[in-house]
Amino acid sequence: MSLTGDPALALTALLACAVFGCAVWGWPRLAGRGPAALLGRVAVQLCLFLALALPLTLVVNNAYGFYATWGDLLALNRDASAPQAGRDRAALQVTGVHRWKHRGSADPAVIGRIDAVTLHGARSGLTTKAYVHLPPAYLRAPAAERARFPVVVALSGFPSTTRVLIDLFGYPQTALDGVRAGRMRPAVLVMLTPTVAPPRDTECVDVPDGPQAETFFAQDLPAAVAGHYGLTRDPRAWGVMGNSVGGYCALKLALRRPEAYRAAAGLSAFYRAAHDHETGDLFAGDARLRRESDLLWRLRRLPQPPVSLLVASSRNGEAQYPETVRFVRAVRPPARVSSITLGRGGHNYETWLREVQPALDWLVGRLRAP
Repeated sequence: MSLTGDPALALTALLACAVFGCAVWGWPRLAGRGPAALLGRVAVQLCLFLALALPLTLVVNNAYGFYATWGDLLALNRDASAPQAGRDRAALQVTGVHRWKHRGSADPAVIGRIDAVTLHGARSGLTTKAYVHLPPAYLRAPAAERARFPVVVALSGFPSTTRVLIDLFGYPQTALDGVRAGRMRPAVLVMLTPTVAPPRDTECVDVPDGPQAETFFAQDLPAAVAGHYGLTRDPRAWGVMGNSVGGYCALKLALRRPEAYRAAAGLSAFYRAAHDHETGDLFAGDARLRRESDLLWRLRRLPQPPVSLLVASSRNGEAQYPETVRFVRAVRPPARVSSITLGRGGHNYETWLREVQPALDWLVGRLRAP
């Protein structure tokens, strides 16, 4: 059962009501002074706390999209669970059409179409799910003209779900409003989490003898999406953006793989890969590999590619702000950098929601389809 749906919330609410009713009914029987009665009262209190906390936890999870399934929450899916892409399997399979509305309309001719897809990485061997928003202009365009549409890969943070990019961030909705307001051109959106080997946080790294996450995002994903939807593979038409870990992935992919992406935007991005119990040792103890994934080190020590970068942060409330300033100062030609600086914010959704629209407008404005 999904963690983000109404059935799970209703079930836990009913369970909480049942536990509360049992506690009220059985409390008089635990009114004694002996050890057994005392332990019984403690057990009832604990059960009540857990039963009431569960639906509240699901409400928070629904709002912020941390986990999609019980398997994600309990970390039952391991790196090895990502199926290997067989040669006879399509690189992109459309598994359904996501039902949604925007400004009262559900007509694809008005709001476009969101395909639910499964991506199979021929080079990385990784398989993951994503959503692809096709704008109305793409649906109207002849097949020969679809290669002129720019493509934006939108990444969530960690932990998170892909649905949060639609339901909370509103990437398709923001893109539609931007086109209608004349701020941006129609673009194809590919939305997914950076967690392609759950539950491990791979930070979009090609892990030695492990998940090849960078290869998946730099080679497999563009090839699968472009091949299925008739889009260009020209990197000047491809951009990537994200928040938190997704922001780090976006900036790193542009700096390390400019043959795939020529523009990137990081909202409250980190600037180096984490090393904790969720990532493990992503570089197998190789100091060189770790340095090369440190974005500030790359900017200061290595030649910079011809990419356009955007970083967003807040002067007050954002721990990454000092590093963001150093990042901006370290960029030099042929790379270019822009920034969004809020007076106050934090590493949270309220802040990112203020940055998505200007960042998406900026990113699409830097993409040039042939």
